[in-house]
Amino acid sequence: MEVWAPIFSLAGVALGGGLTALSQRATQRSAERLEERRQAAATSEARRAEQMQAIKDFIACAQDAERAAYSRPEAWGDDEDWNSAASGAMTRLWIAERHLVLLSDADLHAPVHTYGRALNQAVWREIGDVEVNEHLEEHKIAFMAAARASLASSRVQAT
Repeated sequence: MEVWAPIFSLAGVALGGGLTALSQRATQRSAERLEERRQAAATSEARRAEQMQAIKDFIACAQDAERAAYSRPEAWGDDEDWNSAASGAMTRLWIAERHLVLLSDADLHAPVHTYGRALNQAVWREIGDVEVNEHLEEHKIAFMAAARASLASSRVQAT
């Protein structure tokens, strides 16, 4: 009887220690998973913010290009200042377009490129007798719808 009491006591200590170790390990794994989810959400939100900024930059460049299209002089080549400003606006637009394509979903690539091409045609008057706003409206609407959908899908992924 004297031998059994210390053995039961020792078995109780070993069992308690084992259960404590298992509990601590489970708690640690749970905390690690929670931290991984938090990191993934933070990364996703940062990426969404970067995409939103790229969309804003593209829209600003598109507005500059549209302004150039509306202010184009009737006589081609007579206004070097306009030509320089229009070339600069289109260069900035194409850079913003490529930046946006790098950061966005594939569903946004075609509308961004199509809208940029339509702006290019409007600036350099490759649109015939069609009014600038009439030529751009459909492409602008398609781009904005695709941009909204892209941002909405990135918000869903972030949560």
